[in-house]
Amino acid sequence: MSALVDRNGLPLACTVVPANTHDSRLYEPTLEGFEIPEVSVRPTIISADAAYDAREIRQYNRNRGIKSNIPVNQRSRKQPKRGRPFWFDPELYKKRSAVERFFSWIEAFKKIVPRYERYEHSFLGLIHLACSVMIARVLG
Repeated sequence: MSALVDRNGLPLACTVVPANTHDSRLYEPTLEGFEIPEVSVRPTIISADAAYDAREIRQYNRNRGIKSNIPVNQRSRKQPKRGRPFWFDPELYKKRSAVERFFSWIEAFKKIVPRYERYEHSFLGLIHLACSVMIARVLG
């Protein structure tokens, strides 16, 4: 599961695929799930962990005017990158704990266990139900 959350940990978009898909392949579908027709609001800065350090992801963000706050993953580099270093703000990256908070809220719903779900659409339905309960608790 891939999730896009705001700085308070509230869900904006979720994507579910089989476990044999790398997280970086879920980046674009998750961000496209957040796009709302007739509204031109989009994130300005996205903080992600080092698993999302890929040329395609940085290019995707650059094309949409989004700053990437992603640390350089040394394991994925055979040679050090030459040229200008990527922008990275460690203080802003520390606030990425909102994503971890979201996943702990999801785990608090005991019926949502990915290994027991047979179909993606039923698991995604449970995730959407849990997200709506989370948002209702915050608003109510």
